[in-house]
Amino acid sequence: MALPGLSLPGLGLQSSHIASGSNVPNAAAQQTARQEDLAPRTEWRFEVNFQQQYTIRILSGNAELFGVELASNQPYNFSGIKGAIFTWQGCRLEISGEAESEYLGQETDYAVEWLNVHGMLETARDDAQSTPNGDGGPRVLVVGPDYVGKSSLIRSLTAWAVQSGWTPTIVNGDPREGLLAPPGSMSAVTVGSWLSVEDGYGISPISGPTVSPVKAPLVYHCPYTSPTEKPEIYKSLLTRTALSVTNKLEENALAKHSGLIIDTPGALNDPRSNYATVAHIVSEFSISLILTLGSERLSNDLIRRFSGTTAGADAIPVLRITKPAGAAEKDAQFMKQLQNQQIRQYFFGSSKDPLNPHSHTIAFADLNIWRANSRSLTQAMNSSATMDDSDDDYAPTSSMGSSQDFERVTPSQEMLGRLVAIKFCAGSETDEVAIRDSAVMGFAYVSEVDEGKKRVRFLSPHPQRWGDRAMVWGGWPEAVVDLVG
Repeated sequence: MALPGLSLPGLGLQSSHIASGSNVPNAAAQQTARQEDLAPRTEWRFEVNFQQQYTIRILSGNAELFGVELASNQPYNFSGIKGAIFTWQGCRLEISGEAESEYLGQETDYAVEWLNVHGMLETARDDAQSTPNGDGGPRVLVVGPDYVGKSSLIRSLTAWAVQSGWTPTIVNGDPREGLLAPPGSMSAVTVGSWLSVEDGYGISPISGPTVSPVKAPLVYHCPYTSPTEKPEIYKSLLTRTALSVTNKLEENALAKHSGLIIDTPGALNDPRSNYATVAHIVSEFSISLILTLGSERLSNDLIRRFSGTTAGADAIPVLRITKPAGAAEKDAQFMKQLQNQQIRQYFFGSSKDPLNPHSHTIAFADLNIWRANSRSLTQAMNSSATMDDSDDDYAPTSSMGSSQDFERVTPSQEMLGRLVAIKFCAGSETDEVAIRDSAVMGFAYVSEVDEGKKRVRFLSPHPQRWGDRAMVWGGWPEAVVDLVG
């Protein structure tokens, strides 16, 4: 294993699992390959856009990507990624294809610090296992500005924990990027199988068998780009997630001892709100450790609030973690392409794990559609109304001036290209709170709205109809107009 001083079981399974992946030559792999020798504790950093193919093969030594070890002599194909191949003892890489940026990084002190955090969490898990009736394993909250390496840290800690035999629970609190779900989601999943070098946590295989082990996330719908847009709804969804996750951990001793790690959006780094949402997460999830990245002010503010002299018996350790030197900012165009890719992957899978979505045509009368009002949706609807005020056929059934967060609507052309969350609650439900807090059964894509025949055609991951369920759409994620040809 690439990690020094650690004895990790299951390495034979890792090689066979990864080797079952990308073994089909592509155009990038057929190009002239070049070799790079990496010294110990260095990393190969690369940025690849969504139109490029980049292939890496490890020829000798050991290396890892976000904590997941690369199998020897196995090609890995990358597209639409900003990553870094790190080596503890040194390695030789074979590289082919194109990248926007690639270089050898030597400022890697962060890796030693991250490994020390992993060791600290391992100790906490061992202590929790020795006291079965205790509070359980570590409950870690990771906060910081955008693009400072929070998700990379969490993936590394998760991969190392799984390799050590634990099953940590990961909670994604950033609705801009999905975790085993499309954007516009908050999800939680207990990870008990190897992570993938190419696909990270993998995909949720809901429409057919896949190579990767099945992961069944708990998903809530959060159709807002930022927690600040609807802070009370965001907090309510966090509360529901915390309740469900806590109950689940109590049912599984290994998961309880393994603990949980929570990823957060950069918008929580807001001293003007007195870090109210951070405090809400700390309370609802009974956080035992806070890790901060990328902001000295944030670290000191949280130390004063949660681990200072005023915190008393409820003091929570706050550690400032080193930001990786290779952390790259993702511009708006990259984020939009990433979100579109996650939506496509939800319905169609990947080249290694293809999925087969199904088309469903349903009459207006058989649908119970709710709209989650948001700034982005309101602007889009008002813009459409301004362009053609005389066209009443496409007008929503409810007034745009409504102060409701959720309102029942009749299907319209405004839904084209949007994702609709299928809730577990009944379609006859009239309580707005029940609609908001219900977990998601799955997502459907609106591919056609025929207002003349009053029917909607959906693309769904599952061949069966979802029955009498409430369906919610909102302003986020943005419409994907070319998902279905």
